[in-house]
Amino acid sequence: MKRILTVLLILAVATTAFASGSQESDMSKDGGSVTLIQNKPEIDPQLQAYGALWAEKTGNEAIMKSVGGSSSITLGQQLRADYAAGEMPDIFIIAGIEDYKEWESLILDMSGEAWAKETSVAFKVDGKTVGCPVAVEGWGMAYNKDMLDKAGIDPASLTNYAAYKAAFEKLDGMKAELGVDSVVSMAAGPEMGWVTAHHNFNSLLSNGMAYGDQSAAQTLLDGKVDAKRLGEYADWVELLFMYADTAVLTTGNYDSQVGAFANSKAVFLHQGNWTDPNMAQANATFKMGFAPHGSMAADTDGIFVSAPSYYVINKESKNVETAKQFLNDLVFTAEGQNFMVNEAGMIPAFANVSLNPKGQLSKSVQEWSAKGKVYSWNQYLFSGDFRDQTLAPIYNQFANGAVDKAQFVELMTAAFQNR
Repeated sequence: MKRILTVLLILAVATTAFASGSQESDMSKDGGSVTLIQNKPEIDPQLQAYGALWAEKTGNEAIMKSVGGSSSITLGQQLRADYAAGEMPDIFIIAGIEDYKEWESLILDMSGEAWAKETSVAFKVDGKTVGCPVAVEGWGMAYNKDMLDKAGIDPASLTNYAAYKAAFEKLDGMKAELGVDSVVSMAAGPEMGWVTAHHNFNSLLSNGMAYGDQSAAQTLLDGKVDAKRLGEYADWVELLFMYADTAVLTTGNYDSQVGAFANSKAVFLHQGNWTDPNMAQANATFKMGFAPHGSMAADTDGIFVSAPSYYVINKESKNVETAKQFLNDLVFTAEGQNFMVNEAGMIPAFANVSLNPKGQLSKSVQEWSAKGKVYSWNQYLFSGDFRDQTLAPIYNQFANGAVDKAQFVELMTAAFQNR
């Protein structure tokens, strides 16, 4: 409940700031340099453009790097390689407590920074503010409202497994009429483990539970498995895989998965509001929004919303002051705010930012948040290696048909018990 109120507070204060005028400042020049590495390749073009603008305005050098998505290396792997090579970036991303533990000795205490006073979702440890939130994000099942209307399916009814099963069966029989290749655009290939073993996995950990409740995750962290919850979750995973395009599911990348939905070749998309820029680029004008995941037999009327990740500063860098300026400029300058909201399509995590995203999926996240119908992100309580190296291959085997549902449950159970 505390985090629900936090998310609502951000959105409410942002609305107030809009009425009174945003709080902005001008970029200052100090002739330094900053290297930033982040894990949202979908906004890399926008980030590169902002970095170039920031460099021009400030006289600093700005090197922006993106990994993840469909690239062959994860952010964690890239950071370890950079550290080993003595090339650690000045600013990098952590997703949660497991990442923080890995890089704790390098992470700067930013409690005194100006941006820290404008957000309630900063990453804090032992009372110290150490992570600057990238945005507020959310995901559920993105749907094409126009197609659901043609099928006579009310998205508000999609709150449990049985409702989704009936809807998928009906839509599958209408593929030719709707002009789609599949009901769901889902990806579980080797490069897309973050879709299955991060985002979908969170359904097992958080769906239907009060915001901030970590008990289901903690049970698994303790090596214990709720067989009923895992069994219902396996039904959901099987349903998504069964009604997905096989090529996209097993070998597709981010572009093919998101492109199928954006180009009206799938009714549903298993992604989040960060795809808004992709929708705009594809000129996807159909009505869209988010419905809850159907990973349980019981109704679960909410979607997953949180600050997805956090910028941290390498305190051993010689460019600490320039890195601090970069983050504050991101929050307090018109150019930084324009990048976050208008260019990258992100929901701002700062009360002083008056802009609101234009994308339909971001607006849907705001609507679910305003109703208090949100569930936590607990996937980052598990290490990146466990999600990427242990769980992701299990999902991949299930998607490829190498294992059936019963074997998927057995492999997942063993993974938690032997973690």
